[in-house]
Amino acid sequence: MKKNYLRVSSFKYSYHEGTNPDCRAQRLLADAATDNRKLLEIVGECAELEDLWSRVRCENDERWCLVVNHDEHHAKMEISETDFKELKKVKLSNGEDFPTLKDYLKQGKKDKALRLVVEIKPDKTKEKEDELTAKTIKMIKDMKLGGQCDFISFSLNICKEIKKLEPSFKVQYLKGELSPQQIKEEGLDGIDYHFSVFQKNPTWIADAKALGLITNAWTVNDVAVADELKKQGIGFITTNIPDQLKK
Repeated sequence: MKKNYLRVSSFKYSYHEGTNPDCRAQRLLADAATDNRKLLEIVGECAELEDLWSRVRCENDERWCLVVNHDEHHAKMEISETDFKELKKVKLSNGEDFPTLKDYLKQGKKDKALRLVVEIKPDKTKEKEDELTAKTIKMIKDMKLGGQCDFISFSLNICKEIKKLEPSFKVQYLKGELSPQQIKEEGLDGIDYHFSVFQKNPTWIADAKALGLITNAWTVNDVAVADELKKQGIGFITTNIPDQLKK
């Protein structure tokens, strides 16, 4: 029987409906929002842990170090315009080192059952997006993690570039303005939209499923909204309250 899944948005993790509430990973969520390495270290300690979610940005030094960060800035530095040697001088608010994509991939590789959801952030030009995408895909393939990764982006160009570089990779679009039929025509694998998009377009989940597309809604922190999405047949739900939505 097919089951729905929960993704924990703020903490980069997804949880299966059967997640053990006593799992160390789940207990740590409340105080580990910025503790990237602590979250990585617990990968594999809970058999039901499903997805590690990393957001990839580039920075501008000659080695093209790929870093993991939600926003465009680290401290007051714009990541895409700052050398990594400067970025890494400033630790995270909890005292941890500024994380790289390789850090995440090395940890994720330790648990073969773990799905790694990689979000590649948009950049200022198509050329920069293409280079960022190519470097990310190369690192993942060099580390032999292609079969363990899924990809998402707000940039249609990045999504299409991933499929061009590696057609077998699963890619979902985030922005929300394209219908399931348009996503299918673009050659992508799914829609990963804000829940309000599905409220405005109540047939899109069914339409997507009929086209064989993956469906995800973010970020759902309301039980009633989650229940309605489940009734419509949503495949995945991104949330900050997995315990409540599992009930």
